[in-house]
Amino acid sequence: MTSSGPSGQQAPEQQPAQEQPPPAPTAVERANRMSAANMIRSLAPLVLICLLVVGWIALRQSGTDPVRTVDPGSSVQFAASRAGYELEAPAELPDGYRPTSARTDAGEAAEGAPVTLEIGYLTPSDEYAGFVTTDDPRAEELTAVLDDATEDGTVDLGGRTWTRLTSERGETVLTLEDGEVTTVVTGSADDDELETVAGSVAPVVVR
Repeated sequence: MTSSGPSGQQAPEQQPAQEQPPPAPTAVERANRMSAANMIRSLAPLVLICLLVVGWIALRQSGTDPVRTVDPGSSVQFAASRAGYELEAPAELPDGYRPTSARTDAGEAAEGAPVTLEIGYLTPSDEYAGFVTTDDPRAEELTAVLDDATEDGTVDLGGRTWTRLTSERGETVLTLEDGEVTTVVTGSADDDELETVAGSVAPVVVR
């Protein structure tokens, strides 16, 4: 038999040693961690810029055209069907003239009310040429261009005489008036490209 000691009680069992907490990081370790975090934060914008540049280069090299073109046919037909005048629009433009916008207020116009048609083109030189025709002399699309424009002679295009003006922005403006209807071609494109658009204007056949 094992002895239980003078008091008859067994010796207390030894408790397992408790795990010691890890030592606190030293000042040098804390400084290194902060330096690494700051470096990551400072490099993040540079990495983002690099990714954007790589994506842009890849897009150019892939041959994908970023220009979004539209088909102005539905807007032209709708405006022609609602207008109280013989509506005209550019037709059979050479390759390189791409329509990028088309709008008309014909859907909002009551019967007999003025109708405005506006089409925007990207020209072969990647400049803008805008076409507007309307029987509303107060149309914003007209006043924004013609107000403060100065007359600068005339030019014959497509068998008709257009008036040449220079807008307040210094851009060429070609205008054609037929009764109450005013047609305007203007934009950042050069004179040759604007004249090409104006010279293509022809009556719209309503289908």
